[in-house]
Amino acid sequence: MTYIQHTRKSLPKMKLAALFSGGKDSTYSIYSARQSGHDVVCLITMKPKSDESMLFHYPDIWLVSYLAEAMKIPLLMKDTVSISFRDEFAELGQSIKKAVQIYKVEGIVHGGISSVFQKQAFENLCRSNGIVALTPLWNREPIEYMYELIRNHFEFIITRVSALGLDLQWLGKLVDIKSLEELLSLSKKNGFHISFEGGEAETLVVSCPLYHSKRLKITKWSVTWDHMSGILEISEAALVHV
Repeated sequence: MTYIQHTRKSLPKMKLAALFSGGKDSTYSIYSARQSGHDVVCLITMKPKSDESMLFHYPDIWLVSYLAEAMKIPLLMKDTVSISFRDEFAELGQSIKKAVQIYKVEGIVHGGISSVFQKQAFENLCRSNGIVALTPLWNREPIEYMYELIRNHFEFIITRVSALGLDLQWLGKLVDIKSLEELLSLSKKNGFHISFEGGEAETLVVSCPLYHSKRLKITKWSVTWDHMSGILEISEAALVHV
């Protein structure tokens, strides 16, 4: 298959694997791919050893198994062996190759918005496997995108913060219209990226149209805070019917 770099242009309908973290961007990229008529047949999740990973989402990554169940999509999950970029890159390549072999995927969809480093890394892996790379969120206008998430009934909480202006109160907070207005004000004042593309925060989608009459209910958690950054560590959760 010829390698194609894709953003929002139309492509023939394909069987896709999605790089999935449970956060807003990876989840919304699946939604966008389906809206374009593609069939997302499996999820690929890499579980990094620490939050120092250059490629992968870290906080509460174990919850993706619940979210995969809610979406009724098979999950390929792999623990990484080290935090080096080279090792993470190689292990992701193994998982992509497995998805091609088992599910016959023709492409990978991921939720990159503006990180050229990550985009190029994922594109290189797709090229080496002879499949297509899809980035439906690439270069989206950040404020418009955040409002679009809420309009399309994506409910997500903040699980990690690491930026001036984002303090302890934001951990575990649901991003709705009211809190988004607060974030916009803080973003203008402190200069962080409103869609968190620079790593200022990470998110977890607890409810969205992809979940089959279910939502994620968090029942037990704790907070780790260190100077200007913190993580919401979820220890118990369950899928509940809605």
